[in-house]
Parts: sequence; structure tokens; C-alpha cells
Amino acid sequence: MTDEELKQHAKEFVEKNWEDVVADIDSLVRINSVEDLDHAEPGKPYGPAPFEALDTAVKIAARLGLDVHDCDGHIGYADVPGASPKQIATIGHTDIVPAGTGWTFEPFKVTRKDGYLIGRGVLDDKGPTTLSLYAAKFFADLARETGEQLPYTLRCIIGNNEETEMADVEWYLDNFDQPEFLFSPDADFPLIYGEKGGWSATVTSKPVSDVIVDFEGGTVGNAVAGEATAVVRADASTLPTADRIDVESAGEGLARLTAHGIGAHASTPQGSINAIGLLVDYLLQNELCSADEKDFLQFERLVFGSTDGSTLGIACQDEYFDPLTCIGGTIATKDGRFEQTLDSRYPTNITGEEITRRVGALAAEHGCTIHVDIDMVPFLTDPDTPAMQTLVRTYNEYTGRDAKGFCIGGGTYARHFKAGGSFGPNDPAFPMPDWVGAEHSADEGFSEEQLKRALQIYIVSIARLMRLEF
Repeated sequence: MTDEELKQHAKEFVEKNWEDVVADIDSLVRINSVEDLDHAEPGKPYGPAPFEALDTAVKIAARLGLDVHDCDGHIGYADVPGASPKQIATIGHTDIVPAGTGWTFEPFKVTRKDGYLIGRGVLDDKGPTTLSLYAAKFFADLARETGEQLPYTLRCIIGNNEETEMADVEWYLDNFDQPEFLFSPDADFPLIYGEKGGWSATVTSKPVSDVIVDFEGGTVGNAVAGEATAVVRADASTLPTADRIDVESAGEGLARLTAHGIGAHASTPQGSINAIGLLVDYLLQNELCSADEKDFLQFERLVFGSTDGSTLGIACQDEYFDPLTCIGGTIATKDGRFEQTLDSRYPTNITGEEITRRVGALAAEHGCTIHVDIDMVPFLTDPDTPAMQTLVRTYNEYTGRDAKGFCIGGGTYARHFKAGGSFGPNDPAFPMPDWVGAEHSADEGFSEEQLKRALQIYIVSIARLMRLEF
């Protein structure tokens, strides 16, 4: 089959199957598959809802004619067997971050509006994972029609713990061989060949329980908090108004302060407004804190004073990556103490150990302790290898662009594998309207036309990868 015949066949396949693709995305979006370790059990290691999403994806893959396997709930995979056991692979995930607040559409079903699909997971990553399964169906159908096997086995890995610990892929790599090459449809086009280091920690205050009765905000550690609430000992009627902050009575002698920010992924906080930071400033400006609470809030002001780590003394940049980012994700009141999570994405000229040392010293000055939760070192894949160039070239053919691969601050599955990168479907060159939210945001959505194009790009890219020597 020539390249032009391949492209035409891929286009016809997408049009023929598109309504089924949307229906399958919807079946996954309807599952609120947030990690739930409190209800984990054998066969459901990340909780019942993530398992339900994984099981649904595996059943979709089986219906599409793929050779499917559920690995005791840890992860799944679906194969198109090839002439060689060597694998070209994709990896996506069916778990999600919490819906959070601010939705104008129902988060747990797919809504079609003006050429866009809206729903939690449509972009990250239930929609793209579904595309990968249909790309495999293309080759499974072709093999049945022609009787010819692919040169390599095509494997679609289906994860369901990506948004938290990525324990699923660690389990997979402990039990299965690495594919020869892999891409993850869980990021941006044209191609991501490097990812910053990922450092997250929890800062805990000294015991405080005087003026601030409760302080809660954010939904996950790897996102800028879109909303936060504090209950304080004060007369609500005497407190001043402030932009993005609601003030109301919370009972006799108590006031509830609710801040409304602008959420964003922790790796791209530019333009966001952290709701926790809004409350920190309000509490300090209006002296709604005891001396011990003030000490903590002054540390918080350093956390929320910048998103490049400059107020924490960790700002830096190298030749490969954009500047370091650092945000406060969630705050909670536990056992009379405040717990603030931090998330930093760092380049190659600083280490997680150095971030811990500098931030830990500042925390100690304000009576706080720090516990590092995750530290993943940066990684880079050579963007000039034939396989990586194949992906970029295919993308450019479909878009008429001359784009180059790049590095990001986010962490995807790709960083766990020996060769590969993250490959769409989001495309900064084709921005979405303001009413459509990004991944991890309210009203998360994506263009149907861009999803259709992405599926064609994946099919043609896989076919071309199959022609390379591995």
C-alpha cells in the first residue's frame, strides 16, 4: 500500500467509525475514575471506579477485535500480533483528576456543542486512549482483509493510575519487556521528546487553631487551585469585600471566605490565579490570624508570590527546558495543623535535592516541616532518531506546518520507557475557543475535527514506524 493509499484508507476508516469512537469515549467519560485507595482491593488496586474504567476500555478493545488482557486490575493491554514479537506501542490512561468546580456542562458525559466534545477526560486521556484503540483496529481489520501480519506487534497499553503515582506503569515494567518504541497520545503535537523533573512535597505547619478554624483548597496537587475556603473567627458583616472573594456568615462569631481563582495544570501555571494565594493575602491584609498562623501564612506568601520559584529561591532555566515552575496545589487542615502541597517542574540545572534543601530551609524559618512525596528526574529522548522524526514528519504533512519537537514540564507515561515520546492530540497551533476548558480544568473539551485528524496521524505514523528497523 502506497502512502497516498494509506492516507485515503485511514481517512475513510475514521469517517466510517467516528460515531462509534464518540460513543466509546462517552462510555468512559461517564465513569468518575478518580483514584480511590480507601476502597482498593485485590484486582482493583486503585479503587473500584478506576477499575471500572479500565475494564470498560478492555471490553471496547475486545469488541474492536484486538487481543486483550486485564493484568489483575493493575493495567491492561490490547495487541495486534505481528510477525515479530518486538513491539511498537502506545500508552494512554483511563483515570482522571477530580471534576472540581466551575463546570457549565455535565462533567461525566460527553456533550457535543459546535464541533467540540465536552466532558472530564475527553482530552486527558479517555478520548486519546480511545483513538489509540481504534488505530489498532485499523491494522487488525487490515490484517484480516489481506492475511498479512504487521512486521512488529502493535500493543496498546491501557493505564489507570497516571494522574497520581503511575504505579500501573511501574507494575507493567516489572512484569513485561519494554517495547522497541512507544508514544503516548496524552500531550501536545507535534512531539514532546523531553520532560522536566517532577518534584512534589507537603509542607506542614506547627500546631495552629486560633483564628483560622479551617482552611481548605484545591482538588489535586498537580493543579493550580481554582477554589479555596477558610472559616475564621470574625463577624462577617465587618469584613471588607475583595475581588474574587465571597464573605458570608458561618454561624455565630464565624465567617466563611471563599476564593475563586483560575485553575491550570501545574506544569503550565502562566495566566492562572491560585485561590489559596488569594485567601492568604486576604487573611494577612485583614489580620485574620494569630501569631503562629501568621508565621505559616508568611511562608505561604512566598509559595504563592511567583510561579517560577523566584520567591522560594529556586528559579532557573537550561538550554533544553523552559523555566522551572512551582505552585501550591492543595491546602487542608488536619489535626490542628495546615498541610500545603507543592508541585515543581524543574530543568536539568537544578536537582530535587537542591529544591528540597532551599524550600525546606524557608519552611523551617516559619516553623514548618517538609516531606518530599515525589522526585522524578528530567529525561530527554534524541529527537533526531528515525522513529521520532517519523512522528514529526507525519504531523507536519497533515497540518502543512514545519514544526519541531519540544520539551515540557508535565510528566507523562513516556518518561518511563527507553525510546519514545508524547504525541498529541492537543495542538497549540490550533487553539480552542474560550468556552472550552483545557485538561484538568472545568468544561474540559476538544475539537472533533482535531480528534479525527489525530486518529489519521496515529494510523499513518504507526504504519510508517512498522517500516523502520528496530
